[in-house]
Amino acid sequence: MDLLLARDLLAWPPGDNDTDTIIDGVHFNLTTLKFWNYTYWSNKTLSNVTWCELGFQPYLADTLLENGTWVNSTSCYVPLDPIGTRSAVGMGYAVAYALCLLLVLVNLTKHGKLHLPSEKRFVPIGRRWQWYWAIWVCATAMIGLFFNVDVDRYYVMEIPILITSFFWYLMQMGTTALVWEAVRHWGSWMERQYIDPNPFVLPEEGRRWHFEFWVPLFFYFWDWMNFFMVIPRNWSPIERQRAPDQVVNEAEPNAMDPRFKAATFMLFICWLTIVVYLQHAVRHYEAKHRGAANRVKGFFSYMPWRFILEIPLLLALVVYQGIAAWDFDLSPLKVNTYLPAVFVGGYTPSLLILIIQIIDGFMRPNEDRELIRQRRVRGAAVDQELGYVQKPAWWHRNAGADDMANRIMRNVREVGGGRATATRVDDIAQGRAVRRDSSLMAAGGGGGGGIEMSPMASPGGVGGGTAAPPPYTPYAGKSERRKTEHAMQAAAAALFPQPSNPASAAGSVADMPPPPEFGAAVAGTDGDVDDNRQAGMLRPRSGERNHSTASSVSVSQQRPQQVRSMLDV
Repeated sequence: MDLLLARDLLAWPPGDNDTDTIIDGVHFNLTTLKFWNYTYWSNKTLSNVTWCELGFQPYLADTLLENGTWVNSTSCYVPLDPIGTRSAVGMGYAVAYALCLLLVLVNLTKHGKLHLPSEKRFVPIGRRWQWYWAIWVCATAMIGLFFNVDVDRYYVMEIPILITSFFWYLMQMGTTALVWEAVRHWGSWMERQYIDPNPFVLPEEGRRWHFEFWVPLFFYFWDWMNFFMVIPRNWSPIERQRAPDQVVNEAEPNAMDPRFKAATFMLFICWLTIVVYLQHAVRHYEAKHRGAANRVKGFFSYMPWRFILEIPLLLALVVYQGIAAWDFDLSPLKVNTYLPAVFVGGYTPSLLILIIQIIDGFMRPNEDRELIRQRRVRGAAVDQELGYVQKPAWWHRNAGADDMANRIMRNVREVGGGRATATRVDDIAQGRAVRRDSSLMAAGGGGGGGIEMSPMASPGGVGGGTAAPPPYTPYAGKSERRKTEHAMQAAAAALFPQPSNPASAAGSVADMPPPPEFGAAVAGTDGDVDDNRQAGMLRPRSGERNHSTASSVSVSQQRPQQVRSMLDV
């Protein structure tokens, strides 16, 4: 490149007279050129402290006015040269980073989606940070590599070398943070699986909790210190690589100053922090081993395969940043640097780390889905231990389905279900009392006031009847509840006897049919009225069953069906 030629001062070419000079066939006023302190250089450029113009055709200016204005000129800082090796290789790497960016977005969508409620202890953004940093790495790498094209094409170097170097350092910082977030989140994921069966197996306080709280702050402190050592600085001396003397006197000393060297050590501290945190996660959330050799073996056996590859690649990236701070010929800040070192040590580790992360992201399931699967497996194991057989999927109730519970409730509403004593209890009891008083007055001629004051006859009758009571048949069941119900029914029948025809109870007493004798069979004919009926005692026949469970409910009265269970439907 003409850029690399010795920019020695040249004498002004002779012209028609002492105040004229001819440069590439164009006449210029030499007095005006000297007045504005222009100098003619061996790379065929005309420049002073402020301006730099190309001095060869077809970019040479038509003339220079007395006020120092060039007419139809071309600045030195334009891309004129063809694309070189640095640009071609850089474009290939830029395309690779662009493809990685698309795949990173796919993985972010996959692993960032929630399928379980968010927990305070494991926030959703924790699993997404590694993909956010991967986007940062792809973006900074593409910007820096695209500006590599102008590093080759600029006739006189200016800002492109600064932009590509600036974003290269940002890419190194982002790659370190990417590996850190991958390791940190892997430890968090191990903790989440560890405590999911028993949330109280690990305390939220203690040395482990404090270590996991402070180590991220420690890491980002040194990572951002690397940023502040490199980025906020005067980059102008590094772009002055337009002549060998400028490279030696200005660009190289600034590219290897103590701040670049200190930034390398800060990045190395970040790498050590990642290794220590990985060992911490393996020690707390994986099986324990005894002995130094077994612990080392267990550390590498439990470590995910991606970290076995990524951590050495990150160390290679840190080492190359240190080499660039001590050897300017291998640094990406130099225009004519050694390109294999730049791309192999500067861009390849970051690209490989991205590829490993993407492959692992496609292989791993979403963490919420994996946690659901683990819970299902644990539930199946517990059911197997208890001998419980899980119902098939079609058995479970679906939203809006017409299941058995809904059908039962609908039937209950149709028949007017409810407690038996919940409707017209007082009316039924009062009507029955009135009918009984009327019957007693008509039969015995006595006046019974209320239910409590009604005369009660002995089993033998008022007139000393000799009729025997019906035979007693004891209950042979085993339920105490049924025994109690039968006793209550017998007491209710004795205290509140019912007429055999309730519909005619409200009429005349003379219209009532006579009850059968005590000794008559259930299916027998009507007999004469005995002394017991004359005394006012209406006792039911022995073969007649009383279905009443309370003293105020009549079984002969038309009542809604009372649904007490599914069997009544």
